[in-house]
Amino acid sequence: MDTLIDAAALKDQLDGARENGPRTALLDVRWALGDPHGHDHYVREHIPGAVFVDLATELAGPAEPSRGRHPLPTLEQFQESARRWGINDGDTVVAYDDSGNMAAARLWWMLRNAGVRPVHLLDGGLAAWRAAGFELAAGAEQPAPGNVTLSEGDMPAIDAGQAASWAQQGLLLDARAGERYRGEFEPVDPRAGHIPGAVSAPTTGNLQADGRFLAPEELRQRFELLGYRAGVPTAVYCGSGVTAAHEIAALEIAGFSAALYPGSFSEWCHGVSNDVVTGPQPYGEDAASN
Repeated sequence: MDTLIDAAALKDQLDGARENGPRTALLDVRWALGDPHGHDHYVREHIPGAVFVDLATELAGPAEPSRGRHPLPTLEQFQESARRWGINDGDTVVAYDDSGNMAAARLWWMLRNAGVRPVHLLDGGLAAWRAAGFELAAGAEQPAPGNVTLSEGDMPAIDAGQAASWAQQGLLLDARAGERYRGEFEPVDPRAGHIPGAVSAPTTGNLQADGRFLAPEELRQRFELLGYRAGVPTAVYCGSGVTAAHEIAALEIAGFSAALYPGSFSEWCHGVSNDVVTGPQPYGEDAASN
């Protein structure tokens, strides 16, 4: 099942739907850490027919230390949101943002986890649509309510207890920026550093300069250099479970599979018994000399 769709293929798909072809639910997930104005950006311009999805309130439950900054909403809450966006059973869903799919991948993972197929990410996001010269719309779309029925558990996931010992049996990837992994800078969480045994794998390394994903063979090479091997269980975390989903998508494009740690570091670092290590080594600054 294709993870990505390019701008030209999406345009053809949307044009075909207007001629009684298969219906496409198009969702705009404009969000970035430190930028609370996603809806304003959407209202200013978006792909025609796209419905705005608010990551902070619709793709996450209330923040709490024991579950992290962006805990997954309940199934009932997520289904209510998905119907409000106009998704029907049998629809093709395409998600995008304006930041290389760093936010849209959260929705992609959640819908896939909820049993929705097919779900695609627009490769390159809104920038790719603009670059193709396609029409943009302003204002807010008002879709008719949908009837989609969601489930849960279709994508692999781990919890904090599993994350604690994951590196002893497999590969644990940290999708945050390198400086946050090393503990040099931490803008939002109370402790700086990473989960012991985790390998630094910033999501920015999944993308080309134009915001599109690297080719599958390039992604395969990237993850193999980071330690991915067939038969080795792999899991990914980030700050709060958002950009880690981008890494899951990149791994899938490469032909690999991995589990998501939804609570991620924002959950982990609040656990008083959970160790946090700093420096460039998986087990901390002093690991290389031990």
